[in-house]
Amino acid sequence: MEMRLQKYMAEAGICSRRRAESMIAAGRVSINGAAAGLGAKISGGEDIRIDGKPIGTREKNVYFMLNKPEGYITTARDQFGRPTVLSLIETDTRIYPIGRLDYDTSGLLLLTNDGDLTYRLTHPKHQIEKIYEARILGGCTSKEIEIFRRGILIDGYKTRPARLSLIREQGKYSIVQIAITEGRNRQVRKMFDAINRRVYTLSRISIGKLTLGNLQESAHRPLTAKEIAYLKGVSA
Repeated sequence: MEMRLQKYMAEAGICSRRRAESMIAAGRVSINGAAAGLGAKISGGEDIRIDGKPIGTREKNVYFMLNKPEGYITTARDQFGRPTVLSLIETDTRIYPIGRLDYDTSGLLLLTNDGDLTYRLTHPKHQIEKIYEARILGGCTSKEIEIFRRGILIDGYKTRPARLSLIREQGKYSIVQIAITEGRNRQVRKMFDAINRRVYTLSRISIGKLTLGNLQESAHRPLTAKEIAYLKGVSA
């Protein structure tokens, strides 16, 4: 069965489809010794190389859910030597996070070697709802709920409508939930900064229909076949 080269590279876990297209366009990818074009198709058995190095055989796609603790970054390595989420997962397969969670944010994180799915899930057109739980000082006012619903101007852009709701009061603090359909850098914290509210703790508890359930902090598990099918369905 033939498939486009960029799709093959994504499914092999080499990079996202978009990144593969950039590498092909830059002339860095060859098929059987000849420079590959963006329209190139392969059927299997070809000698495919990047910068002259063979990319190897295709790996089976793997999918994990991690309950990320605070104090870990969502990159393969860090120039400051901080621990990465990859150190928490036991696998011989080269995987990477779908999206990100900040160093000081905990909660649900998905990781895979399926570059095509990663690209589709993180594409702006797929407004998959993500729910966070935060601890803030003081109560949660109806005015603040309305501000979140209308969208907030941060970093020169206005956020999409978000849901803010009070879960419970905890002494002088409040536990609130925030539902967003974007994934910009430190977005939830910046939204609270914009209304002069400090976030003391922040954790992502769901992505679409996927929830942490009873998964303990720092623990991980493979996604079920039903969960994988769901993710592929919402990003189709």
